[in-house]
Amino acid sequence: MRTAPRERHGGDLVVESLTALGATTVFGLPGQHALGAFDALRRSGLDYVGLRVENNAGFAADAFARVTGSVAPLLVSTGPGALMTLAALQESAAASAPVLGIGSQVPTPGLGGGRKGYLHELADQKASFRDIVKSVHTVRAASQIPSALAAAWASALEAPAGPVWLEIPQDVLLAPTSVPPVTSLTATPRPLPPRLELMEQAAHLLSTAERPVILAGGGVVRAGACEELRTLAERLDAPVATTFGGKGAFPWDHPLSLRSWLEDRHTTDLLEDADVLLVVGSGLGELSSNYHTFRPRGQVIQIEADLGKLESNHPALGIHADAGPALTALAGEVTPRPQKTGAETAAVLLDRVRRRIAAQDLDLEQQVLGAVREALPDDAPSFWDMTILAYWAWSAFDPRAGAMHSAQGAGGLGYGLPAALGAATADRTKPVLAVSGDGGAMYSIAELATARQYDLPVTWLIVDDGGYGILREYMTDAFGEATATELARPDFVALAESFGVPAVRTAPDRLRTDLAAALAAPGPSVVVLPAVLRMFAPTHLGEPHQG
Repeated sequence: MRTAPRERHGGDLVVESLTALGATTVFGLPGQHALGAFDALRRSGLDYVGLRVENNAGFAADAFARVTGSVAPLLVSTGPGALMTLAALQESAAASAPVLGIGSQVPTPGLGGGRKGYLHELADQKASFRDIVKSVHTVRAASQIPSALAAAWASALEAPAGPVWLEIPQDVLLAPTSVPPVTSLTATPRPLPPRLELMEQAAHLLSTAERPVILAGGGVVRAGACEELRTLAERLDAPVATTFGGKGAFPWDHPLSLRSWLEDRHTTDLLEDADVLLVVGSGLGELSSNYHTFRPRGQVIQIEADLGKLESNHPALGIHADAGPALTALAGEVTPRPQKTGAETAAVLLDRVRRRIAAQDLDLEQQVLGAVREALPDDAPSFWDMTILAYWAWSAFDPRAGAMHSAQGAGGLGYGLPAALGAATADRTKPVLAVSGDGGAMYSIAELATARQYDLPVTWLIVDDGGYGILREYMTDAFGEATATELARPDFVALAESFGVPAVRTAPDRLRTDLAAALAAPGPSVVVLPAVLRMFAPTHLGEPHQG
């Protein structure tokens, strides 16, 4: 006797469309209005990773998108569930991570401010997202679901990549549908190549420059254009600095590398002194411009995919383009410089930085960061919360063959652990490091349950200094004493063990050994380092702190 085909619903169209678009993993947290999509997810071939807080689910999706370069679906419910993702989506927007936020909605009659009194109802939920994401999409009928998801997917990937938001009402997700199963969808982002005449002018300026310098941002990494950048730098004999978001765009130990000391006034001076400065994949924002103290004296060439960031802070030869095709074009057009002074310039700069740091009595901080670097396998990614050790890492950490990611784009707390969980979901074959302070750790402590549930190979280093350490420094410097920075906190070792996660309390002289052992062990682990670290002064000795 033939079995009648199972009745399909709007939720099935969601998971079928995501599968057809190439999704493999969905992050999220269920809620009443989203249950139709979650029921369909259960019957699909998609992997689901559920976190304990929607904001953390957003951070996990953010990291998955960063390490894979693909769209990461984030599935949540209405009202409070949707709004809890906003801080994570702001970070994804700042970091150009293609997260596809899919939120349910109240039933269709309640859309548009109907005020029907539905649970979680907002007068205009999508308005909360418009200032953060690239595009907002609303579905009102099941037949719209495949096309709406394809449009959102393409929008997320199109340079500059970034998060998007799509809403589907509860009744549309639950209602039976006669729309045929989705087997194929096309969502091809439009390319963003540079204009030929701009490339010719940029190539001429760089080829005839006496002191060319390159500042590479996160756009180079996202475009996968690191080799093109290296080729260009070597042809021009141009020293290369990377922004904090652009770490890994240029080899750390290359003779032309200026590394990432962007909070250092010596580095700022060198960038200002360039007669032609090529800024690629960066908007020259607050951190990349040493807190807006950067004042270029030469010609700036800026290649930027985000039109709103082009020449937003400094006049330049502005080139609206993706970093990949632009660097490829430039590398093929510039004339190699006969002078070979770039390596000497880089060496002198780094020596100045080393001598300045050495004069500040910061041996403990350098010891701790060095221990982390020695313990972490070369190809293992790391995810850093907003904590003093991360501030050090922005400038002084060599990502090697791995990748260093942080929440410096939007600057929110709680990023490290959930982001590391998202990255581990993408690749379970290598360990992933998360770094937090004790203050930031409390934002995401519940995700130890997620780490244990999915047995993810994430080691969480918590630097416990008794409060919000960087804010303590800022307030003490500015006002003479700190307010609201000291925190009661749990026994992190005992708390981790209560989740079934192995944990150890370490010390600076044991950190390398304990952290290496935790990273080498299967599954999740926690390493707690009680230590009060200090920031380096980012300016010349005797000058005021700009940060």
